[in-house]
Amino acid sequence: MDRTVRTVEDVLALLDGLFASESEAGRLATGDGRDFWDRFYADRSKPVPFFVAKADENLAACLDRGLVAPGRALDLGCGAGRNALFLASRGFEVDAVDLSPVAVAWGEERAREAGVDVRFLCGDAFALPATELRGPYDVVVDSGCFHHLPPHRRVGYLGLLDRVLAVGGHLALTCFAAGAGGMGSELSDADLYRERELRGGLAFEPESLRWIFSDLVEVELRRMREEPPESAWFGVPFLWAALFRRDVASAGSGDVGWVRGLA
Repeated sequence: MDRTVRTVEDVLALLDGLFASESEAGRLATGDGRDFWDRFYADRSKPVPFFVAKADENLAACLDRGLVAPGRALDLGCGAGRNALFLASRGFEVDAVDLSPVAVAWGEERAREAGVDVRFLCGDAFALPATELRGPYDVVVDSGCFHHLPPHRRVGYLGLLDRVLAVGGHLALTCFAAGAGGMGSELSDADLYRERELRGGLAFEPESLRWIFSDLVEVELRRMREEPPESAWFGVPFLWAALFRRDVASAGSGDVGWVRGLA
């Protein structure tokens, strides 16, 4: 008889298990997905759009327009470090974290080749201790982590932002857009649990993002601009490009304070 649930984390882990098929568990942007992402990043020759060593066009635009100023940055789900390296080249002190040791090793290699200093961390960002994620950060960049989280893990995501994002700091987010040619599942949160599939990632509508991040101030929410192959930037039209700011009024507010430090 299984009666192992005692803590909130036990409940979250139990819900993770609903998506524990071979095809879906690996896509979780938490500790359960490590093996999948290691395999994903092992073949660098695959025609994966974001394998290019280019920063997101919206992140570059935010800096060029003065919406985000150099400071301390955290790159969540950094992959091979394309955004982390760009921020370091623009004067940021950068921490970059990813589940996959293979991805982190690739990022470290790229950083050495580019001659920039990035502090790479390998692990589950939502389980790393505060001594590792040395906030507060002036900007948290997420280009693909959020939309790989099952709904119950958004609670820990908001808790992490509450813990590490500085007052006046920004969340620069890209994620799958609903109605964008089939990239990302458009099932409701409830149906995801009924179907027990994330289908490679979740698509969002603008109203959903505004609700989820309602403790932050919306600065910009638009479709990412498509960039041609010769562009210096990465851009595909099936992603949202969002920038949210944490104001004094929203610091520590909402219903996420009790989950600080939870995965």
